[in-house]
Amino acid sequence: MKTEQIRGEVTIELSKIEERIFTIRGKQVMIDKDLALLYGVETKRLNEQVKRNIERFPEDFMFQLTMEECLRSQFATLNQAQGQHLKYLPYAFTENGIAMLSSVLRSETAIAVNIKIMRTFSQIRKSVYKDSNLSNRVELIEYNMSDMRRLLIETTDKVDSIFESMKGTSILPIQGIFFDGQIFDAYTFVSDLIRKAIRRIVLIDNYIDDTVLTLLDKRFPDVTATLYTGKLSKTVQLDISKHNSQYAPIEIKTFDKAHDRFLIIDDDVYLIGASIKDLGKKWFGFTRMENTDADELIGRI
Repeated sequence: MKTEQIRGEVTIELSKIEERIFTIRGKQVMIDKDLALLYGVETKRLNEQVKRNIERFPEDFMFQLTMEECLRSQFATLNQAQGQHLKYLPYAFTENGIAMLSSVLRSETAIAVNIKIMRTFSQIRKSVYKDSNLSNRVELIEYNMSDMRRLLIETTDKVDSIFESMKGTSILPIQGIFFDGQIFDAYTFVSDLIRKAIRRIVLIDNYIDDTVLTLLDKRFPDVTATLYTGKLSKTVQLDISKHNSQYAPIEIKTFDKAHDRFLIIDDDVYLIGASIKDLGKKWFGFTRMENTDADELIGRI
């Protein structure tokens, strides 16, 4: 079986890469766990790096599979045959997304493995065109991989310098006021905060309803959500029970000693002047509390 050696220490069988390329939604993709295996990292670490650089991965670079796609895809059949079960809905990376991954992981191994993957994609395209009648009408783009690697590294350095300069300056405002009637604007603002979370979301709010559950579902699958609130009505208790039986669970804890509302995104603490369920119905202000320790705040509950 033909193999290729990378950096003199990593050997990959050519067929092993091709076996891990699937056609989903009409696109040739690779699954996060297979890529992590080739890169020699944990799947969780790979996805964390992607989330930290989510601006580099638009939908045509990466998308999350639905449960239906998982059940009918070839890789799911292989997992079930091996006695494995899906713990989360995996992410699929297109050829462009895989090329971007080496700039996120920033290791020689990732770059070297990516070169091999790019060649495999190119070889598959050549085979498809050769077997069809399109070969005379389609001009294949030939990649010079050594030049591509050099350009990729140069581009990565430039992009990283831009992101470094952006650190410490949030795209989202750190304080402001929403006026009555700005329901959608306020809703969008909180939604963007929730999507920003990488590890955890903690909400302290005495008054909740099912709209709060819907908002918290906008978080990434492996981000935990905890909600501290006052006494729950039977209707809200039923909403929570039904929600947690279908979606990623939201932990509910009783706490009625807070007058204000607090939203914790990872280590950032936001003071919110209105209950999340009432956003935009009346004037309210918000601010990010720069000198507040999120862990200390949670520890006092």
